[in-house]
Amino acid sequence: MIEIVAAVILDGRGRVLLVRKRGTGKFMQPGGKREAGESDLAALARELREELGCGFDPAEARWLGRARAPAANEPGETVEAALYLVRLTGDAVAAAEIDAMVWADPAQAGDLALAPLTEQAVLPLVGKLFGPAAPASTAPPPPG
Repeated sequence: MIEIVAAVILDGRGRVLLVRKRGTGKFMQPGGKREAGESDLAALARELREELGCGFDPAEARWLGRARAPAANEPGETVEAALYLVRLTGDAVAAAEIDAMVWADPAQAGDLALAPLTEQAVLPLVGKLFGPAAPASTAPPPPG
């Protein structure tokens, strides 16, 4: 089991930010593995700085739950992600290990090559919590 922490980042139009890491073929949430002794939010802050060159306010991070799926880049492994909704501070740019980033409509992301966790768990969760049929109380925060 590979344990990671991942950011669910939405824009003002309900699109979710997905990244494709260098040398891979699948789009996924920004994030990654915790280092020894690192909390979820500290790991997420480090990963977002490394991958997107920006940060977020940990006090505003919203816990969305855990999700599990086959790992995208480690055959035969399973990944379990702690998912947090975050609002970026600063502009996201594909940095360090990121080859590409896209803002994808969760309902129309099927034409992208998606990591199993993103396809099977994250995008359905985003659609349920923040899509057109979601209760008004779960609407994402307005863009920063």
